[in-house]
Amino acid sequence: MVASRLPPATLTLKQFVRRQHVLLLYRRILQAIRQVPNDSDRKYLKDWAREEFKRNKSATEEDTIRMMITQGNMQLKELEKTLALARS
Repeated sequence: MVASRLPPATLTLKQFVRRQHVLLLYRRILQAIRQVPNDSDRKYLKDWAREEFKRNKSATEEDTIRMMITQGNMQLKELEKTLALARS
């Protein structure tokens, strides 16, 4: 039996791609939050986003992660719509 050269904590390709989706979602949420005009609202939303991602950091089940990504995208779209309405 040949020993693997990879460390035991190495991500599979599927896990790596999923992780990239999560990081992209986090960056997009933070970019949208930067557009919030009120400082206190911006800080609240930034803290909320950070806590949500930290709280779900240990999730490992594929279906759960996929569901959370979908929810995050829906919340991002809602935030973007709200910001667009506030600008008009």
